[in-house]
Amino acid sequence: MRGMTKGIRHRWAVVAHDLVMIPLAWFGAYWLRFNLASIPPLFINQAVFDLPLVWVVQGLVFWNMGLYRGIWRFASVPDLRRIGTAVVAGTAGSALAIFLAVRLAHVPRSVFVLDGLLLIVFLGAPRFLYRSFKDRTLYRDGDKRALIVGAGRAGEMLARDLLRDTNIGYRPVAFVDGDRRRGEEIHGLPVAGSWDDIPAVADRFQIDILFIAVTESKGSVMRRLIELCERSGRPFRILPDLRNVVDGQVSIRELREVKIEDLLGREPVMLEWQQIDQSVRGRVVVVTGAGGSIGSELCRQIARLAPRTLLLFERGEYNLYAIELELRQRHPDLPIVPALGDVGDPHVVDRLFAAHHPDIVFHAAAYKHVPLLEGQCRAAVRNNVLGTTVLVDAADRYGCGTFLLISTDKAVNPSNIMGATKRAAEIICQERQMRSKTRFLTVRFGNVLGSAGSVIPLFQQQIAAGGPVTVTHPDITRYFMTIPEACTLILQASVIGDGGEIFVLDMGEPIRIRYLAEQLILLSGKRPDEDIDIVYTGLRPGEKLYEELFYADEHLLPTRHPKIRLAHAGLVDAASLQARLSILGARCGEGSDEAIRQDLLALIGQPAAAAAEVVPLVSGKC
Repeated sequence: MRGMTKGIRHRWAVVAHDLVMIPLAWFGAYWLRFNLASIPPLFINQAVFDLPLVWVVQGLVFWNMGLYRGIWRFASVPDLRRIGTAVVAGTAGSALAIFLAVRLAHVPRSVFVLDGLLLIVFLGAPRFLYRSFKDRTLYRDGDKRALIVGAGRAGEMLARDLLRDTNIGYRPVAFVDGDRRRGEEIHGLPVAGSWDDIPAVADRFQIDILFIAVTESKGSVMRRLIELCERSGRPFRILPDLRNVVDGQVSIRELREVKIEDLLGREPVMLEWQQIDQSVRGRVVVVTGAGGSIGSELCRQIARLAPRTLLLFERGEYNLYAIELELRQRHPDLPIVPALGDVGDPHVVDRLFAAHHPDIVFHAAAYKHVPLLEGQCRAAVRNNVLGTTVLVDAADRYGCGTFLLISTDKAVNPSNIMGATKRAAEIICQERQMRSKTRFLTVRFGNVLGSAGSVIPLFQQQIAAGGPVTVTHPDITRYFMTIPEACTLILQASVIGDGGEIFVLDMGEPIRIRYLAEQLILLSGKRPDEDIDIVYTGLRPGEKLYEELFYADEHLLPTRHPKIRLAHAGLVDAASLQARLSILGARCGEGSDEAIRQDLLALIGQPAAAAAEVVPLVSGKC
């Protein structure tokens, strides 16, 4: 109530100000007309006689044209435009009214032009002077001095927002930018240097906090900026991409802590949503491994596309319960069928397919922990290879339209059991495409941030425990992308392929694992090798120093989507594959892990001796 009363008082004060300006402009126009000399009595008398008419007409026009909707504290170009329009209309209206009343006797025509010009100055100048005064002087004691990193659109909007809100607690004092010249000004704030000058500028201007307002940057650029902000020794915050901010409005409320995802600098993915929607809407969709990191995110994105039925196939009871509960809360009208079972169980799979006749299968179920599977060859083959065979058979038998296998970069020149099983799954899908009406597609990509059992959650746990953070090798690198990005590209790939393709997602640049460990320590407010130690433990069983996304002979080709490429592989020998699958299946029933491993390597066409050379068996914790 108090705020409403204050607003009403403010509005009437502005109305009173403008009503005072009307006669000042009117008589000022006469004075200018007569060259700043005394106004002849005949004309001054006529001016006094016409003033009430001018006052009423212009006052009504100003009110009706919304001159009092704006607040002086936030006066801007649109307010000036509104003033100009209202003055033109008010001046024209008063001229018409005087003409109808006295036929403009003893009223010089130029008076109306001069009156309009003076009114624009008299009404606009006080508003902008008031705003400038408030922007420059009304900071509370204790405001933190902020340096804005980035003088583009986002930085300009952020500075304007900070200048307007005097109660926010931050005062912008300068910009740094990679493109603008030093000495330029934005909203009266200097561009004090380039990005390389961040530490020096922070010292020179006694900066308390840095705001990163650089959007749509590549990962290497963002990593460099974050490192420079860290070198300044000041806390820093980051703005999200402008495309993720509602209506393009940048606000101090959007600033947040830097996340490890920001270091990737992944550009937003543009998808062919109309085609994806048409392929999913009204169809029965199965997601295997529905409770896993990739599977659950796929379920979330598919649910928004309104399938006829969404089948959640998952062997973990709690994971299935959690994703089903989440989806039912978000999409209460979506038919959801939870299916608890193992993809390697042909009876469970057959009953599921016979009951629902799915149109699309997204096969995300897999064992994926590399060192663990090195000693669990039988379990890895039964789940990742034979389980894929069971699903492929069911999809073919029940006339499924699309079967999409989610693979991994570890399937390329595999040096471990996990990679070998995923390569076998790729070969199975390629072979079945040769004799099936179902479209069998494969999408291959690297690591995703934050997935269960991955390195990022492990590092975070180690940091929370006070360290040390364990890295297997100082030079080890991996490709990374976010889980939502990977899943959106999986959906995009599902509408690109004709069948039999292996699609490779654009993973960007590989990142050193040591760098990720250092950044996570810094983001937690600690210092690497001072507050938290980094310890090297040696490569684990089956681990490579770096991963590859395609074979040298796969002839990587572009697709119609810039972030999806096609690995054009050779033909598969169907008869040989079926024979080796039969042997592998029998071996899993009675053979040793070593025998299973030998048969697996034979299936993917990799000699056992060559594989042994690239499978490191160095022990150590991570």
